Amino acid sequence: MTTTSTPARQGRRPAPPTRAPRAPRRFDRPATAAFVLLVAPTVLGLALFKYLAIGWSFLLSLSEARGTISLGRWTGLDNYRTLLQAPGFRGSLWMIIGFSAVIVPLTFAASLGLAMLVNRLRRGKGFLRTAFLMPAAVSYVAASLLWKMALFNGLPSGIANSLGHLFGAEPVPWLSQGDPPLYWVALITLRLWLQVGLYMILFLAGLQNIPPFLHEAAQLDGASGRQVFRHITWPQLRNTSVAVLLLMSIGAMQAFDEFYNLFSTGMGQTGTAPVRPPLVYLYGVALGDQDYGVGSAGAFLLTALILAVTLLQGRIFGYGDKD
Repeated sequence: MTTTSTPARQGRRPAPPTRAPRAPRRFDRPATAAFVLLVAPTVLGLALFKYLAIGWSFLLSLSEARGTISLGRWTGLDNYRTLLQAPGFRGSLWMIIGFSAVIVPLTFAASLGLAMLVNRLRRGKGFLRTAFLMPAAVSYVAASLLWKMALFNGLPSGIANSLGHLFGAEPVPWLSQGDPPLYWVALITLRLWLQVGLYMILFLAGLQNIPPFLHEAAQLDGASGRQVFRHITWPQLRNTSVAVLLLMSIGAMQAFDEFYNLFSTGMGQTGTAPVRPPLVYLYGVALGDQDYGVGSAGAFLLTALILAVTLLQGRIFGYGDKD
């Protein structure tokens, strides 16, 4: 007697049930029209006031444009060569690199330290977050004028000189050329006051994302505070630290408002300023000398420098790599 084997006995799986094909999605004309109506102003604004302006500025950098923003005689890369041969522009590049090398580590360490202190508190954490973040809402122009006219005005009645008088120090002109260059105190303290709170919030968010059981396990194993920071906290803050470092570096190399407002005279001139970053130098070339071709070339050179520094930092610290 022969028996027929079923598909189950032969190890075959039953074919999956076939699904009915989905009906094609209908074109929702009202929704598409509403989307276009909402997005079109933003797209047109970006195209007209940003991308078109960038493209026109690049064309100006390749032509002779003196006293006008119209395209003049085609000069190729002559504007770039002229700018790179100018001692003032080269000096401003070295100055901003040195300024970034000082202000970025100071801001990084201060914001990380404040974030760790605030994160350990059990009460008053919300108040301190708000208090430290409030300076970030102040414009650089207003803060620079406050530093210039109240704190470091060089008068005996100024806040900095009044505090120095309590310790027996003589009044000094903080924002003038001198030896030592005391104007760096005003520049660095101003930038720290404006930026530490913002980056502290970013670090605080990174600290709160660290799983608590990691610190609890380390404390049970008898790890010291330094060991916990080195082996747990710091590795967990890697991505946050690299992102903050990139933002700080880009912001430092784009410094303009504090340098311009601290050292400008009543007519807005900065020719006698003790230090001028690239943007202040290019501001004088473009709007002071009315040489928009060279000024546009300088803007693209500075953009290339910032891009190179950003890519180098991302390459060194492995930003975006998977853990």
